[in-house]
Amino acid sequence: MNLLWAGFILISFVAAIFSWLVNGDIAIFSRMLESVFQMSKLSIEIALGLVGLLCFWMGILKIAEVSGVLSSIARLLEPLLRRLMPEVPAGHPAFGHITMNIAANIFSLDNAATPAGIKAMESLQTLNKTPDTATNAQILFLVLNTSAVTLFPVTILMYRAQLGAVNPADVFLPLLLATSASTFIGLSVVMLIQRIRFVDSVLLGYFLAAATIVGSLIYWLHSMPVEQMTVVSGAIGNGLLLFIICYFIAMALWRRVAVYDVFIDGAKEGFHLAVKIMPYLVAMLVAIGLLRSSGVLNVVSEGVRKLVLTLGGDARFVDALPTAFMRPFSGSGARAMMLESMNTHGVDSFVGRLVATIQGSTETTFYVLTVYFGAVGIKKIRHSLGCGLVADAAGVIAAIVVSYWFFGS
Repeated sequence: MNLLWAGFILISFVAAIFSWLVNGDIAIFSRMLESVFQMSKLSIEIALGLVGLLCFWMGILKIAEVSGVLSSIARLLEPLLRRLMPEVPAGHPAFGHITMNIAANIFSLDNAATPAGIKAMESLQTLNKTPDTATNAQILFLVLNTSAVTLFPVTILMYRAQLGAVNPADVFLPLLLATSASTFIGLSVVMLIQRIRFVDSVLLGYFLAAATIVGSLIYWLHSMPVEQMTVVSGAIGNGLLLFIICYFIAMALWRRVAVYDVFIDGAKEGFHLAVKIMPYLVAMLVAIGLLRSSGVLNVVSEGVRKLVLTLGGDARFVDALPTAFMRPFSGSGARAMMLESMNTHGVDSFVGRLVATIQGSTETTFYVLTVYFGAVGIKKIRHSLGCGLVADAAGVIAAIVVSYWFFGS
């Protein structure tokens, strides 16, 4: 992490010097300094925005944990997770938190996914014999997060509808294929590095079950009118979230747990956690802001365009690369670039559909890495970043391929 953070800043400065000496752009230094101030402010705003969410969801998860409900939920995925994380003992609380996090990501419930993910990382940290170094289980869990399959991309469909898309949900299937590719490749790379067996009856059973569920869901949703599909997707996600909250509380009451007192204890943990991650967010987001304001990302995009055109290829996808490059670094930055591309090229253009597919194909790798590892004080991240970026690249490449397949003509 030390080399990564320093590298971002030094590369940005070298790019700025080059732009000044070669292009005469002396204003680049003021833009970069302004970016430092803006990203510092944004970092604290993000952290403060997380305070309420972390307090509430940490409180709810504490209720589920104390009442024993979380251990019951963990049984759903524990056979799979035991194969993927052999160093985590059977019945460990981490399995419950991981299951909650995966479920929240599947239904695009970001406000529940982050607290559950942090709680899972804290649970895994209790097994860590070298607290400043990421374990195999923590790395695999982080990559699952950065490449998480989202079955209900409600937010992206909403943006497309707001911008006047004729069929807002026409990116649903391409998006699902892209995010599935990201998860499959990311998980496979981690399994290779950590020498986890691929040929296993339990793993194959879960894979077939997941494929059946996803296929059935695609068939069901695509049989609906577009407007109904969007409404149903949102209703399922929000309804599930409310059901989980009420279920946790009801089961805790039935087991005679002092729900209010337990909730307050969990909420206090959430508050302290939000304060703890602030410095990590400031450090990483400022470095990312400098990388963007120095023009490094634009240089890479134009280099790819020239290479593709030289080889005689179709370079239409290059206009979507700023969103792809920003996605691993900043969720809000990638969203802004997605909306700008939709507005510039048209929401129903090839580029407009491609950026929507890219936006939903992966999670924000550096944000997840910063928040989750920062929450438990991990500094030596080992192969987590490399595997996360491989998953990101797989998602972007898959998004480009399926977009040409569906919308390229």
